[in-house]
Amino acid sequence: MKVLSFGSLNIDYTYRVDHFVQKGETLSSESLQVFSGGKGLNQSIALAKAGAEVYHAGVIGEDGKFLLEIMEEAGVDTSCVKILHDVRTGNAIIQNDKEGDNCILLYGGANQAITKAQIDAVLERFGEGDHLVLQNEINELPYLVNKAHEKGLKIVLNPSPMNEKIFALPLQFVDYFLLNEVEAEQLLQWKPDSEDDVDVLAAALEAKFPNATIVLTIGSAGSIFTNGDKQFRQPSFRVKAVDTTAAGDTFSGFFIAGLLSGLSEEASMERASKAAAIAVTRPGAAPSIPTKDEVDSF
Repeated sequence: MKVLSFGSLNIDYTYRVDHFVQKGETLSSESLQVFSGGKGLNQSIALAKAGAEVYHAGVIGEDGKFLLEIMEEAGVDTSCVKILHDVRTGNAIIQNDKEGDNCILLYGGANQAITKAQIDAVLERFGEGDHLVLQNEINELPYLVNKAHEKGLKIVLNPSPMNEKIFALPLQFVDYFLLNEVEAEQLLQWKPDSEDDVDVLAAALEAKFPNATIVLTIGSAGSIFTNGDKQFRQPSFRVKAVDTTAAGDTFSGFFIAGLLSGLSEEASMERASKAAAIAVTRPGAAPSIPTKDEVDSF
């Protein structure tokens, strides 16, 4: 089975700061680094490094051609990426503080130039049983989800960034939701009484989307898997975090790749958690994603 990762391609400008800049404040950064990024690109590289046969589809400007080289080096097929001459590649301004946390400002750029014609052309290359991995950093998602469902693709959605566009999607067609606590609460438009009651949150997601598998990541507390037939927790692996930028994307890629390689849900969750733990110990987004061998020997 093939994986089509139809998603964003960004140039990340990462500023190391003492603390996140506040309203009205001018803050000097300690350093600036330029990385490849975008949730779509990160997920594609994680999938490829985890051993999946992955094809990336999306749009870049002339300034983003180096992103294709980075994906290809990781083993991603980029033949479905379109290059436009009249728009800049999407980018992100990332502040990374001394605790390893980050805040991100996105500019969509070419990621918002997806067309229905491009979607139709790309989907011609995929069929029943193949997996479509999505996030919320590109346009035309409702059309893409509907067309992919018609062709029998398994649909994996990471609803990030979580906003009103998610509610315009035919969510009943999603086979896997991969999301964190904040995204889950926003998707449900509901919050549990206790901040620690993540099991209630997972159960509410399962009730709302009974035909989908739910993977809820809960930070240092690990993650929860539920699909109606089973529910279990996967503990996190304790490490010193340097940069959490691509942790969720790394988790998603290794989890899906694990399932496609024949691993059980339990083994896939453990492997994804190990991969995410390695990623947060390294700076940058895509450059922080480990290889399959690194995860297996963790």
